[in-house]
Amino acid sequence: MSWLIFAFSGPVLWALSTHLDKYLIERYFKEGSVASLMVFTAVIGSLVMPFIWFFNPEVIAVDFRSAFLVALSGVLYMTAIYFYLQALQSEEASTVAPFFQAAAVFGLGLGFFFLGEKISPSQIMGTLMIIGGSSLISFRFGRERQAFNKRLLVLMLSCAFAIALGSFIFKYFAIRDDFWPALFWSYCGDAVFGVFLLSFAANRRQLAKMLRTNTGAVVSINAANELINLGGGIANSYAYLLAPLGVVQAISSTTSFFVLGFGILLSLFFSK
Repeated sequence: MSWLIFAFSGPVLWALSTHLDKYLIERYFKEGSVASLMVFTAVIGSLVMPFIWFFNPEVIAVDFRSAFLVALSGVLYMTAIYFYLQALQSEEASTVAPFFQAAAVFGLGLGFFFLGEKISPSQIMGTLMIIGGSSLISFRFGRERQAFNKRLLVLMLSCAFAIALGSFIFKYFAIRDDFWPALFWSYCGDAVFGVFLLSFAANRRQLAKMLRTNTGAVVSINAANELINLGGGIANSYAYLLAPLGVVQAISSTTSFFVLGFGILLSLFFSK
């Protein structure tokens, strides 16, 4: 089935992006805000918008209400990324990634109540397993005492809900109108979020300092990372048109499996 190719492209590419994100944070953003890192995401989305408009001029003919709501899905996506990067500042990539599975839980609920999608007994069982697994990951073992990591749980469940809600909005309008207008206005939301981040003087100062001291490395790695992330996002968004929301998000939740696999390879061949 062709939709499986698109659905699995997202988690594979996002797993690569997760390790690049962790590298960037450890090397350049260990302290301070991750907001300046997100500006690159907004810039890449802004650069894609003219190409979408050139090949499909009808994207700007969408009514204001629809454009606003689809742009909101882009804002939700950027909000999710913010929570995710906050979690990566203090946790390993292999610990953070499994929480993306919670998006499937929220996606099943939204699809059931608002899109009329059916939930099978096996999906319900899988949902309960995801909730149980996410809670287990939030405990830190092997220390003087077990500690429940509330910060990780709150950040990543908020991230997962924002992803699910943004995907739900995107799918609704992509099915009703068309894929490309929905993608165009979603990237518009990304750009608006980026402008909002740059409205804070502290974020502008941090971004300027980072570019001044590590221009080549930060720009090149970020550009490659955002292109990988962009490819995964477009493939995953297209898969929403071909299969139920909860099913696609369940496949997207396999990101943690690929994160672990790539982590093992990196440990073996690039141990430093």
